[in-house]
Amino acid sequence: MNFLDGSLFPEYQDKLVITAAPYGPEWIPSDFPEDIPVTMEEQIQKAVDCYNAGASVLHLHVRELDGKGSKRLSMFNELIAGVRKAVPDMVIQVGGSISFAPENDGASAKWLKDDTRHMLAELDPKPDQVTVTVNTVQMNIVEQMEMADIAGTSLAEAPTYQAYREMIVPSGPGFIEEHIRRLTAAGIQSAFQFYNINSYETVERLIRRGVYKGPLVCNWVAIGGGMDQPTIYSLANFLRAMPDGVMLTVESSMRNVLPINMMGIAMGLHVRCGIEDNLWNQSRTAKMTTVEQIEQLVRISREFGREVANGKEAREILKIGVFYDTIEETLAANGFSPNRKQAKPGLAELAA
Repeated sequence: MNFLDGSLFPEYQDKLVITAAPYGPEWIPSDFPEDIPVTMEEQIQKAVDCYNAGASVLHLHVRELDGKGSKRLSMFNELIAGVRKAVPDMVIQVGGSISFAPENDGASAKWLKDDTRHMLAELDPKPDQVTVTVNTVQMNIVEQMEMADIAGTSLAEAPTYQAYREMIVPSGPGFIEEHIRRLTAAGIQSAFQFYNINSYETVERLIRRGVYKGPLVCNWVAIGGGMDQPTIYSLANFLRAMPDGVMLTVESSMRNVLPINMMGIAMGLHVRCGIEDNLWNQSRTAKMTTVEQIEQLVRISREFGREVANGKEAREILKIGVFYDTIEETLAANGFSPNRKQAKPGLAELAA
C-alpha cells in the first residue's frame, strides 16, 4: 500500500468497517455468562446488539443448547436466516474454522474432512463471506496470552489449553483452490486470513493464475503462535506488500486487540473486536462485552475524525457480490501490476 501525503487524514479514508466476533467458540458459557449467548434467540439478538453498537460485519459461529460450538450446518442455516431477518444490511461472515473444537474427555481436537468443510458453500441462506485460511499453519492461539488472561476459564484447563496450543489449521493447495471455486460459484466472497507475508503471496499467485477473480478482502491476523506478531514492524512490512485496492482488517488477541485496532483506524484500515479475540479492558480489571468493545472503537474512530460505516456502506467498501471476468480485470481492480507478457524467443533460440 502507498501512504501518500494526507493518507492519515480521515477525508482520504473509507469509513471504518468494524467486524464483531461475539460468539467466542474457544470459550464455554460459564467463562463469561453475561456475554455468551446460547439459545438461537440469544444468538440472533447478539448480532442485533452488535449492529446497533456500530459493527457492520458479523463473524459468525453457532452454539448448541448445551453451550458447545456447533458443527451442524443446519444450525448455521438457522442462525444466518435469523440474522438476515433481524438485521438485513449486516454483512454475514461465516468462520471457516467451524469444525475445530476440543472434546471434554481431552481427546485431540480434529478438523472435519475437506469435503465437509467445502459444504460451507452450500449454506442456505448463503452468507456474504466465508473466511479462507491460506496454507496449512500452526495456530497456537495461547502463545502470546498471559496466564492472567485465561485464569478461571475453561481455556486454563490442561486438556483444552493443550488442544488450542497444538492446533494446526489444515489448508493445502488442493483444498484452497477447490474451496475458492465452490464459494465463488455460490456467489460467496472469500475473506482471506493472512497469517504472514507468504500466505498473502500465495493468494496473489492464485489471482495471477485466475483461480480467484474477485476483490482482495482479508484479515491480517497478528496473534503469534505461527501467525504474525502484533507489532508496528510486522504490520508495516505486511502493508508494504499490499496493493492499494485491498480491503484489510487487522486482528489480534487479548490486550493487543485495542492497540492494533488503533493503528488500523489511524492508517485507514478496518478493525475487528469481540470476545472471540479478547475478554478484557486494558487494565484487566474487568471483562468487556463485545458490544462494549464495539462502542469503544466507535468512540476512538470518531476522535480520529473517521466515521463508522453502516451495513450498506460496508457492503460497498467490501464489494460484496462483486466478481470479475478475467485475470487482467481482477489484477487492475485490486491495484496489482499486470502479469508479465508472454516471453519472446531469445537470440539463442532464433539462431538455432
